[in-house]
Parts: sequence; C-alpha cells; structure tokens
Amino acid sequence: MLDQTPNAPTAPAAAAPCNRGPLRLNVRQLTHGFTLPGGQLWPLFDRLDLQVGDAEIVSIVGRSGAGKTTLFNLISGLLQPQSGEIAIGPRADGTAGRIAYMLQKDLLLPWRSVLKNALLGIELHRPVKAADIERAREMLARYGLGGVADAYPHALSGGMRQRVALTRTLLVDPTLVLLDEPFSALDYETRLMLEDDVMGLRTAFGTSVVLVTHDIEEAIAMSDRVVVLGGRPARVEQNIPITLTVHGTRDAVSSREAPEFRQYHARIWAALRQPAAPGATP
Repeated sequence: MLDQTPNAPTAPAAAAPCNRGPLRLNVRQLTHGFTLPGGQLWPLFDRLDLQVGDAEIVSIVGRSGAGKTTLFNLISGLLQPQSGEIAIGPRADGTAGRIAYMLQKDLLLPWRSVLKNALLGIELHRPVKAADIERAREMLARYGLGGVADAYPHALSGGMRQRVALTRTLLVDPTLVLLDEPFSALDYETRLMLEDDVMGLRTAFGTSVVLVTHDIEEAIAMSDRVVVLGGRPARVEQNIPITLTVHGTRDAVSSREAPEFRQYHARIWAALRQPAAPGATP
C-alpha cells in the first residue's frame, strides 16, 4: 500500500473510455509508485483507468514526470504494478493479442543488416522461416527500404533507421503498438512521413496504437483521442476525442490544416498549463 501525501487526491482517477468496439487494452484501477532516496513512498498512479479500442490511435500527453513512460513500462510488462489490472485484448479469432514497444532510439544492431534487424523481433519468439523473410522484404519495400535491405544501419539516415525499427515492431504481428516519443529526434519532414506511416497501420493491419509525446500538434494530427495525464498521483485530467474536417484522406498535413486543429491545440495546451496540485512535487 502506498503512503499518500497529505494533499494528494484520494478519489479514483478519471477513466479514459473507448467507443471503438472490442478493447485492445484495458487498464483498471492501476496503482503504482516508487521509493524516494529518503525512504518515502511516492504514489505515481492511484486507481488509474485507461482503455484503447480496436484500430484506435490514442495519444498520451502530460507534463514531465507525469508517469507516461512508466505507464508504458507497466503495460508492456517491464514493470509489475503494485495493484490493479492490465489486460491485452484478444485478436478477432480469439487468439492472444500481442504488444510491441517502439522507443525514441531505433536500437538497431550495427553488425546486422537492415533485413536481419527487421527480423530480430521474430527471432526472439521463434526460428525465422522463409515466409518471414519474404514478408520482411515486402514490408521494407512498403516503407521505401527495399533497396537497402542488405545494407547496414550506419548507411541509413535517421528517418530510414526509424522505418527499420517500425518494420521490426510490426513484423511480430502486434495488436497494440506502444510508441514512446519515437519521432522527437527527427527533422520535421521525416516526422510527418513517419506519422503517416503510423496512421496507416490501422488501415493496413487493424493495429491499435498508443503514443506518448510532448508534441501537441503530433498528438492531435495522429490521434482519435488525446488523453491528458496530470496531478500526483497521475490521473486522466481530460479525455478528448479528436474529430477533424479534412479534404480527402486524413494524414499528418491535412490534419494540421483542419479548421478545428487550433481549437484542440488551445484546449490541450490550457490543460497542460494548469498548476500542479499542492504536494505534486517530491
């Protein structure tokens, strides 16, 4: 049981509901915290609820220290929650769903070719088959990397390396992809292209995506919903469905040109500027 600071909220955190069919992720009553150097127990989440639906893209934004990356580590199983439930929904055929986690750094192995880096996730699960190699080459070609499949990471640009990392992520057939600021170190043009790649996942593969980002524009452009985390313990302060009027297909550029875009930006920015509750800083 976590010690609560005198001014910490004690009511359950607000839920971030989903209206997109079967749940791909269901976080219920999640409680977790850390022990500070002085021995004080510091609550990070207290009965947090969060849901993500089928083929839904959800962005999580919040001030630094709100617990966004820790939440990803809990969802992915890298950390075990102190209490609560984290459930990954099954596939349409009833088989178990699978998470893939893509970080800000591409983490490509320099001694492996682009193709072998892309296949690494499969290797960690089972032996690679000829069909896997064919599928990897097809996916690399889809992302404009067919001509460099046998090259090594040092020969690639930052954007190309991130596309290899995205291919590696998708080749394990995830039902849910966690993206932790994967584009923050890239130039603007490359970021827009990769945002389009991610937005295309639900159309091409029916994949659900949860994105952690500090970029409000990126969150609005890519997402069906933006969840604002804040407070201590962290709670869902706002759960904002995103509906944008675009001409033609919604993509990274057309989203930013939508008439509603600036209104969403102002709303999220105002939420992030709200003063933290007393006692929210250790």
